[in-house]
Amino acid sequence: MKSNCLYTRRTFLAQMGALGVAPLVVPSSVFGAVSPNEKIQVGVIGTGGRGRSHIIDLFENYRDTARVVAICDVNANHLGKTKKMVDEMYQDTLCSTFSDFRELIARDDVDAVFITTPEHWHAIPALAAIRAGKHVFVEKPLAYTPVQGRTIVDAVKQFGVAFQYGTQQRYAGEYHRACMLARNGYLGALRTVRVGSPFGLRGGSATPISPPDGLDYDFWLGPAPYKPYTDGRCDGSGGTGWYHIRDYSGGWITGWGSHDMDIAHWGMDMDSSGLKEVSGTAEYDTSGVYDTAWRWRFECIYPNDMKVVYASEDENRHGVRFEGDDGWVFVSRGVLEAEPESLLSLPFKDSDIHLDRSIRHLEDFFHAIRTGQRTTANVDAAHSSANACHICNIAAELERTVTWDAAKERFVNDEEANRLLSRALRPPWRL
Repeated sequence: MKSNCLYTRRTFLAQMGALGVAPLVVPSSVFGAVSPNEKIQVGVIGTGGRGRSHIIDLFENYRDTARVVAICDVNANHLGKTKKMVDEMYQDTLCSTFSDFRELIARDDVDAVFITTPEHWHAIPALAAIRAGKHVFVEKPLAYTPVQGRTIVDAVKQFGVAFQYGTQQRYAGEYHRACMLARNGYLGALRTVRVGSPFGLRGGSATPISPPDGLDYDFWLGPAPYKPYTDGRCDGSGGTGWYHIRDYSGGWITGWGSHDMDIAHWGMDMDSSGLKEVSGTAEYDTSGVYDTAWRWRFECIYPNDMKVVYASEDENRHGVRFEGDDGWVFVSRGVLEAEPESLLSLPFKDSDIHLDRSIRHLEDFFHAIRTGQRTTANVDAAHSSANACHICNIAAELERTVTWDAAKERFVNDEEANRLLSRALRPPWRL
């Protein structure tokens, strides 16, 4: 299926520039709607573990709906391994491979793009895809900084594309029930939400070595500052490597927090709102290259004086616990507990607020592409929960309380904190 694109691939790349720092802006109105009888053609940027997981899911559960037609990675070994896997799945060799995301986005037969790269590489390809009229799926966290996240939100709305965020917990029954109980007053007045995430890693080799064969290390760094390559730096397998290096990630504060703070926001009805104040502390390790927080505790104050205590597992069990005047509910993956226990089977009323819930995560994305409806894991929710995590990181870096103006997305009378809302991009990259 080909989109009705007014620009050729060559024109797109020419206007984007050889360095690709200014993607072509194409109004979404020039793209035809996807017919219900046509397969949605998907391109995947990033073919590490998460990217391959999505490709497998697309084949096993959505092969009648979508087809992977292009993949991209700066690591030739990952790309080759994934190309072989895709060819074996579909029993053909039609999937194209690219080492440069701009070439994948320039294809006029790609309808939707999955961004499954490290955090520092979310915003640039996502914005290029959105501005080219592609529908986008972005893994969590939404972006590396609040400013990058806001730019994505504005672009999604300007160009009218479908957006899906990689917070699949919203599509699991236990999370849905927990948030329904919290939103509908079954716990009484909601006072405190306790969010727990796993400890961050410490260490990581600091000895400079040559990058492995097949890895375009300079391209992998992209907008991040140049640093000598060290063993495992670019490998996030099993939650290691770049996840715990601040140049590329917010650590587990954003890596896990974007999942669980998202559920806290859903149950608190804060998807389109924001917190007011954050105070807390974090601990860092200096024994290796891993320099994100490995342990932390924050108190986040929201409108109506609701409080989220976000801490590592030494204080809060991994998951989300909503506490009200009349009871509590705790939820984690595959776990749902409550007091009183009757809340676990209590039938909801027709008059209750009913939260959206699609049968499956990606089903919601493809439905949004075909209908124009908003996904449950929508861009505003993505930005709100990611921002809460970013603000926690900023409070920890400054070692003091920060006050947030959610409407302006700025800290109140605090230019030192406001300077941390964005980070310089290594030339020639820019948003």
